[in-house]
Amino acid sequence: MTKLDVRSAAHIDPALSDVRIRPYGITDHDRVHRMSGRLSAASLYTRFFSGTPRIPDYYTGMLDGLDHWDREAMVALDGDEIAGIAEYVRHTGHPWRADIAVLITDPWQHRGLGSTLVACLAQLAGRRGITEFDADVILTNRNAVHFVRRGWPAVRPTSEGGSAHFRLPLPAPTGPDPG
Repeated sequence: MTKLDVRSAAHIDPALSDVRIRPYGITDHDRVHRMSGRLSAASLYTRFFSGTPRIPDYYTGMLDGLDHWDREAMVALDGDEIAGIAEYVRHTGHPWRADIAVLITDPWQHRGLGSTLVACLAQLAGRRGITEFDADVILTNRNAVHFVRRGWPAVRPTSEGGSAHFRLPLPAPTGPDPG
């Protein structure tokens, strides 16, 4: 597998140079549970669209069942702890599209980690034939809405209830230099 260059993301915190990004592995199960201690109620709500006191068990079960093709997750490790997760789930009826979701622990928010994880995940998804991400964002999650508008300024959401749905075209995957 080609190494993903974390430092290529623009406007990132210099502390990200110490963060390791890699695909989720079964040994990360307990790390995900420990993440709950570094997530505020607001962070949990904006990711899971409900008031949950911790990361739900169904979520860790879903991560443990990844096939690393149609369902993939990248984790950012700060030492031995997960600082963030970005995952996609490919649409069965539209295999070129995938739903994306991101969860960043509170100490790592606003430092470029989410952008970096999405960039790495998009690069991997593009190599697997995915050309669009679908993202559902609670309207009160201004940081996520700002991130989408900054990265995809031409995209306009559709709204339903208290959330916005974005269809985000991925850049063409970059292959080896033909020359």
